[in-house]
Amino acid sequence: MTPRSITTLYPALDTQDGAGVRLRRVLGQHPGQRLDPYLMMDHFASDDASDYIAGFPDHPHRGFETITYMLDGHMLHRDHMGNEGHLRPGDVQWMTAGRGVIHSEMPQQEAGRMQGFQIWLNLPAALKMQPARYRDIAADQLPRIPLDGGELVLLAGELALAGRVWQGPIHSEQTQPLIADIRLAPDERLSLPLAAELSALVYAFEGELSINERRLPHGQSALLSAGDALELTAGVNGGRLLLLAGRPLNEPVVQYGPFVMNTQAEIEQAIMDYRAGKLV
Repeated sequence: MTPRSITTLYPALDTQDGAGVRLRRVLGQHPGQRLDPYLMMDHFASDDASDYIAGFPDHPHRGFETITYMLDGHMLHRDHMGNEGHLRPGDVQWMTAGRGVIHSEMPQQEAGRMQGFQIWLNLPAALKMQPARYRDIAADQLPRIPLDGGELVLLAGELALAGRVWQGPIHSEQTQPLIADIRLAPDERLSLPLAAELSALVYAFEGELSINERRLPHGQSALLSAGDALELTAGVNGGRLLLLAGRPLNEPVVQYGPFVMNTQAEIEQAIMDYRAGKLV
């Protein structure tokens, strides 16, 4: 197997979104900083309620999918389709915006720690105008793969590990997303198969880690080279990262805020549809 190595490091960018939620933008800090088929990833993590209490009131999306993964806290999703979902520690929300969705994501706590990720996964041009859909995935529905002291939680895709093939609950034939939360014990090593046709990125959010013997700084994401394996090593205090991999669409991307399409004309149509109440 050919291990992947770090090609580019990106520090997460402190920013605000929604009604003033403080977060770190891990991917998508600017239009050129994407990883096809992924558009954006945000990491929100705070013990201070003033950083998250305003939440994300009603807002629209078109043309992509969102995957929200809660680690700590309690968030409530509501959308125009009448869906209502409570996200608690370990839960996942998978939403396909398609031709349009209007939703909100609001904290259901006034104190304590709130932590999680939101990932934007692109849709191919042929599927951008499909009907919107939504799915809640409870923590106990996620495969939890024991490692040598650590654990891998599989959110999306297929992974051959520990003598069997594991299937995450999120899947897409077109983009083949592979998303995993990997926690390693102190000094633990892990060799992970990773299909050569997938682009890949990792984000270190706890402890100390190395990729193919090169240190991955805490709070930074790393684009990975071509290869068919991921070689991870934890530091003396252990480490934790989120892995994103997927099959590139190789299509043009035109984004305007919450709308992601393939042409400027499609963006202008999305704006007009939203203003006219015809987005959904």
